[in-house]
Amino acid sequence: MTDLHDLHGDDQTQARTTRAVPDKAKDHARDLIEFVQASPSSFHAASEVVARLSTAGATVVDEARQWPSAPGAYVMRRDGAAVAWIVPDNPQDISGFRIVGSHTDSPGFRVKPNPRASSVGYAQVAVEVYGGALLASWTDREIEFAGRVIDREGREHLARTGPVARIPQLAIHMNRGVNEEGLKLHRQYETTPVIGLETFGADVFDTIAAAAGLERDDIVAWDLISCDTQVPRTFGTHGEFLACARLDNLLSVHSSLVAFEALLAEGASDLRTIPVLVAFDHEEVGSATTTGAAGPLLSDVLTRIAAGLGADLERTQQLYRGSVCLSADGAHGVHPNYVAEHEPGHRPQLNEGPVIKVNANQRYATTAAGQAEVVRIAEAASARVGQTIPVQTFVSANHKPCGSTIGPITATRLGIDTVDIGAAMLSMHSAREMCGTVDPWWLAEISREFWVS
Repeated sequence: MTDLHDLHGDDQTQARTTRAVPDKAKDHARDLIEFVQASPSSFHAASEVVARLSTAGATVVDEARQWPSAPGAYVMRRDGAAVAWIVPDNPQDISGFRIVGSHTDSPGFRVKPNPRASSVGYAQVAVEVYGGALLASWTDREIEFAGRVIDREGREHLARTGPVARIPQLAIHMNRGVNEEGLKLHRQYETTPVIGLETFGADVFDTIAAAAGLERDDIVAWDLISCDTQVPRTFGTHGEFLACARLDNLLSVHSSLVAFEALLAEGASDLRTIPVLVAFDHEEVGSATTTGAAGPLLSDVLTRIAAGLGADLERTQQLYRGSVCLSADGAHGVHPNYVAEHEPGHRPQLNEGPVIKVNANQRYATTAAGQAEVVRIAEAASARVGQTIPVQTFVSANHKPCGSTIGPITATRLGIDTVDIGAAMLSMHSAREMCGTVDPWWLAEISREFWVS
């Protein structure tokens, strides 16, 4: 006699759809891991974009010199931001720009101008909170500092210290209520990392100098931020998850980079729009800088491209109105332990496709027309790769304020129609975030299709 429970279990097993991570997604995830490891700071990430696209055939542009106008692929870096574009062979037929925007920075701790700190014999480093970091996630892990160091000649040196620091938690014996009340860190007094013992001669200036390959007296200033040193890895019973630092937003930078590399490999002579990759800096702190989305970077590049094509003001404005921007940034996946914090009808799942982000108060720039465009692109990309690329939608619950992206800033600065999209993730703004293994590859395929469609 068959047990009813067993029969029900068999039916559930038969009804369950079992999927595997595609090989292309695995390859993409491995490349993403390598990209993140090579990009501990926004300056490293921008340099990595330039290096990879240069290797793929793009010409590196110095924006202080004459702007190129000939057909071809180009890439430039401005501090912690990078921009790449392709001028097609038929510039007179161009109808506009198709832009994929992302950002290179992530929340963390920036090293203060006077970095030396100490307490009861411990050498420490004075830091300032950068962006909306989940502070507790930075405790009890080995940290490095990375970014750029400027010498007395004004030259930039990319630097990373390796694992030298840690923010140790107070033992539970001295903080009995921590599990019930949560870890509460005073930003000034309880987030200062330890880097050594003063009796061993530990000194933050020596550490920075060694990382930059300079003598201590040659250093004038720096832009250095904390980085998790734990190796990224896939996990889950079928390797369906990726745990990694700085997924917000190096995941999107990398997806657009891979898509742009594919364009260069395929050749792009028959394009009717100008593909543009832009990876801004300082999104996590408002974007109001020379390299942020609220600054002049993208406008500078687009204006100079148009001028190089011989466009007057009227023609330039026509190009702008024929343009579209995908604002690619992390999206909130539904959390299994906090389901009530999510809007019931919009709960994005990991590995269920890129997420279109919508907000009635325009914290995201997506419109109905933009949603329809992404759905069309996803269908076209699905036909090309021979696999359905699903698309999800995210809306914040009414009792939860919505974050924002470069999308609304780009839309208001340039008047370019913009759609906010991204891969679903958990632990956003943690020192170590989590996403699905398949979604980054799908996001790259949508970006690629966006540029050629």
